[in-house]
Amino acid sequence: MAILHKATLTPTKLELLESWLPSQPWFPGSSAAGLERVAAYRFDDPDGQVGIETFLVRTPGGPVVQVPLTYRGAPLEGAEASLVGTLEHSVLGRRWVYDAESDPVYVTELTRVIREGGTEVAQYYETPEGPQRKEDATHVRGSGLPGAAAASEVDDAGPVVVRVLDGGATPPPSALTLTGTWEGQPGPVLLAHLG
Repeated sequence: MAILHKATLTPTKLELLESWLPSQPWFPGSSAAGLERVAAYRFDDPDGQVGIETFLVRTPGGPVVQVPLTYRGAPLEGAEASLVGTLEHSVLGRRWVYDAESDPVYVTELTRVIREGGTEVAQYYETPEGPQRKEDATHVRGSGLPGAAAASEVDDAGPVVVRVLDGGATPPPSALTLTGTWEGQPGPVLLAHLG
């Protein structure tokens, strides 16, 4: 379960991405101006220290791209090259935002979700009346089975995240996958795979 705070973010997450995306070799364009949030989903850090959120965004006329992020209360040692930027969160203070593919908490959780047939976590807003469920049309699911082993030779290299969601990505034969649907995209789309 992810607890969301009604907070002001400076800069916003989309503003951070507009600055960072054009410098990424997989980004299909030279500018991220006019970036639009299409969907998002979250996983949980079992230790409750790292926020894990994946955005599906697009620029006007461009394909949907997938951007997994982690949010930390302190810098992640050795991950300077993966720093998207910092933001000020009106409730939690300064947050260091990372490209999640370089964050071991994200890699471990994504692998677990894929292998165990897991899903996104439910999201709740913190309110004076207690947690209130956030309804969302974005759903993801791993193709593995509950109780599956945590690791295998197949995923020693870690999960592969599909960045550009244009329908052209295909996993290796018999690979375990993560697929997703969202508003306007009712059929499953490959988001990541193991192996």
